[in-house]
Amino acid sequence: MKSLVILISGRGSNMQALLEAKLPLDRIAVISNNAHASGLEIARQHGIETIVLDHRAFPDRQSFDAALAEKIDACQPKLIALAGFMRILSDRFVQRYQDRLMNIHPSLLPAFPGLGTHARALQEGIKIHGCTVHFVTAQLDHGPIVIQAAIPVAPDDTEETLAARVLEQEHRIYPQAVRWFMEDRIRLNGNQIEVTGTSINGAALYSPGLTE
Repeated sequence: MKSLVILISGRGSNMQALLEAKLPLDRIAVISNNAHASGLEIARQHGIETIVLDHRAFPDRQSFDAALAEKIDACQPKLIALAGFMRILSDRFVQRYQDRLMNIHPSLLPAFPGLGTHARALQEGIKIHGCTVHFVTAQLDHGPIVIQAAIPVAPDDTEETLAARVLEQEHRIYPQAVRWFMEDRIRLNGNQIEVTGTSINGAALYSPGLTE
């Protein structure tokens, strides 16, 4: 069965993008560690099963992860998608779902792992920024990269404007990556990923643009 579990903590905009992508799925469930996450109501409006598991009710990360794994396994997912799930997962949890745990990160990894990616990008003065879908490993914001999207950084960009334009690309590439996985088109070889039936766009992105 092609089942997807989406983990959220907040607004769930990437979750919403996944729900609206009409992916080839038999079942979707949304789990949140925050009962007040606005994404839960969005999921319910789409007729999606929702589960709340408050991490504050557990004495430590390991016990929460064990309870979370029980909820996930009950859904028998082919893939677990992190969509703004603001919890650092234990090594045991990550190993349990190795090669079935996917994440979206708002930078061109391996650049700018962690939080505050857009502010850090602007501070460093980079000219091209973007987002990455990758499989989760024990190392934070690392793991085999499935797909990336890049955008130019404008001279007048603020953290907010840059984040908004990156988010547009997140909403495009995350559903695509999940679709590829559900269609069994992703092949992992160590830290390298091949997606069957795709091609590489030979166009280059320049920022600032080249003069003629």
